[in-house]
Amino acid sequence: MTGFTTRPEILGTFGVVTSTHWIASAVGMSILEKGGNAFDAAVATGFVLQIVEPHLCGPGGDLPVVYHSARTGKVEVICGQGPAPAGATIEHYRREGIDLIPGDGLLAAVIPGAFDGWMLMLRDHGTMSVREVLEPAIHYAEAGHPVLPRVAATIAGLGDFFREHWPTSYATWLPGGAAPRPHALFCNPVLADTWRRIVAEAEAARGREAGIEAARDAFYRGFVAEKIEAYLRSAEVMDGSGARHKGVLSAQDLAGWSASTEAPTTLDYHGWTVAKTGPWGQGPVLLQSLAILAGYDIAAMDPNGPDFVHTVVEAMKLAFADREAYYGDPAFIDVPVETLLSAAYAAERRALIGDTASLDLRPGLIAGYEAQRERTLAMLGASSKTGAVYEPTMAHLSEKRGDTVHIDVIDRWGNMVSTTPSGGWLQSSPTIPGLGFCLNSRAQMFWLEPGLPSSLAPGKRPRTTLTPSLALHEGRPTLAFGTPGGDQQDQWQLSFFLRHVHHGLDLQATIDRPLFHTAHFPGSFHPRTREPGSLMLEETFGVATIDELRRRGHRLTVTEPWSIGRLTAAKRDPDGLLRAGATPRLMQAYAIGR
Repeated sequence: MTGFTTRPEILGTFGVVTSTHWIASAVGMSILEKGGNAFDAAVATGFVLQIVEPHLCGPGGDLPVVYHSARTGKVEVICGQGPAPAGATIEHYRREGIDLIPGDGLLAAVIPGAFDGWMLMLRDHGTMSVREVLEPAIHYAEAGHPVLPRVAATIAGLGDFFREHWPTSYATWLPGGAAPRPHALFCNPVLADTWRRIVAEAEAARGREAGIEAARDAFYRGFVAEKIEAYLRSAEVMDGSGARHKGVLSAQDLAGWSASTEAPTTLDYHGWTVAKTGPWGQGPVLLQSLAILAGYDIAAMDPNGPDFVHTVVEAMKLAFADREAYYGDPAFIDVPVETLLSAAYAAERRALIGDTASLDLRPGLIAGYEAQRERTLAMLGASSKTGAVYEPTMAHLSEKRGDTVHIDVIDRWGNMVSTTPSGGWLQSSPTIPGLGFCLNSRAQMFWLEPGLPSSLAPGKRPRTTLTPSLALHEGRPTLAFGTPGGDQQDQWQLSFFLRHVHHGLDLQATIDRPLFHTAHFPGSFHPRTREPGSLMLEETFGVATIDELRRRGHRLTVTEPWSIGRLTAAKRDPDGLLRAGATPRLMQAYAIGR
C-alpha cells in the first residue's frame, strides 16, 4: 500500500513542469502544449516567476542553469551570473565607509545576468520566439496576478522605508499609497511596457535567432542599459549600512558582458552522476558532502532518525567550511576542485566526524593553499559574527529579505532543465524609472578583505548560493531538482537526494519528509553571521530523534511542521515515464504534467 503524500506524484509521458508557484508551472505546461520544448517552457516559466514572486526574483537578477540537451546529448551549465562592475573595487568601497557590503541598495549591485542567460538558452536550445516566451509574463504584469500573502506582507513592511528613501519603489509597489491586499490583483504596467518594447525590437530583426540577439542588445546595449545608467548617474540612496550611497554599475559594464555555457562539475555516487555548477556557486558543496557520505551505509539508516541527521549535518559542516576557504570565481583564482572531490580527501574529512556535534569551523588542509586557508580563518575570526542567521524562507524570520525561486522541466524528447533564478527582488534596490524592475544585491557575497577566494574584484563573479541540480543514473539523464533557500539550498537537496536514492521513496514522498539544516558556517548574506553547532529541524522528526540529537551536542531550534524547505523535482524513467513533485510548504509550489 502506498503511503500518504500531501499531493500525488505527477506521472505522464508528454511533459512535466514543477516550480515554486502554481501559475508559473501552468505557464510552463502551456508552452509544452503549444509544441515548445523544455527550454522554451523554462524560459517562459522564469519570466512569469519574476511577476508572481517579485520578492524572490526579478529581471535584474541572476541565473544558473544545469540542463541536458537531447539533441547534443550533453549535460551543461549556463552561467547567467553577472560579475562585479569595473568600478567595484575594495578601495572604492572602503572609501565609502563600508567594511561589509550591505544586503541592499546600489553598492550591492553586480551586472544583471538573468536576462542574457534566458536568451542564450532560448537561442541555443529553444524553438520559440521572444514574443512567445514573454507573452505570459506580459499578460500577468498587465492584467494582474493574485498577490501572495507573503508578497503583500513584504511590501507592507517596507512601505514607510520606500516612501522615505526609495520613492520609485513606493510608486511601483504601493500605487495610490497603499500596499496590495493578499490575493488582490496587482499589475506592473511599466514592466509590461519594457517587455513589449523588447519584443518589438526582437521582431524588427529578421528570423528567430536574430530576434533573440536583438532582444539581448536592447537589454545590454540599448534602452534598458541606457535607463539603468541614467538613473545611477544621479541616484544616491539609503542602504543597509545606514548611509546613502551611489552605485558603480555603468552601461559600459552591461555592454561588455554576456552569459556563457560551460561544463558542469560532477561526482559519481552509487551509480549516479550528480552535475552542479562550478565553484563560482556553492554547488560543489553537495558533491563534497556526497563524497564524504560515500563511506557510510546511508541505506541502513532511518531517514528520519538521529544517525541520518547527525551524519549528514556533520558532513555538510566540513564541506561548507571548505567553501569558505577555497571557493570563488575560477577565472580569478585557482580552486582545487579535483582535490576537494577526491576519494582520498573525502576519507580525510570523513575521519573528523565523531559521535558528537562539532562546534568548530574546520576547512581542510590542501598543499599549496595553506596561506589562503589561514587568511580566510583569520578574517572570519574577526569579521564573521555569531548570532541569528538569515534564512530567507522561514516564516518566523523577516519577510523583508529576498530569496529565490526554482524550476524543473522535462519534455517528451528527454530535454531536461534545472534552474534557480534569483536576485533583483523588490527589496534589493530602488525600482529603476521607466523599467519597472530593480537591480540585484549579489555583491553582498564578496568580502572586502584582499587575498581571499571571494574577495571583491572588478569583473569577478560573486560566489553565489544558487545551485540547481541534475543527476544521471548509470549514465542516463534522470533527475532534475532544486530549491530556494540561500545557504540551505544544497542542504535540503542533499537530504532529498539521499532519501530518494537510498530509501526508495518516490519524488513526492521524499519531498514530504521532514527537513533540517545548519547555520554552523558563515552565511553568504549580510550580515554574514554564523551559529556554531546549530541545527534547525522540523518537529515532525519526533521526540526520540530530537532528544538524541540534543544529547549529541547539537544546538537545536525545533520549528513547526511544514516550515523548512521548498523543494521541487522532476524525473525521467528508462521507459520514458515522467514524474514530478513539489513541496506543500508555503502552499504555492506546484508540479504539473501529463
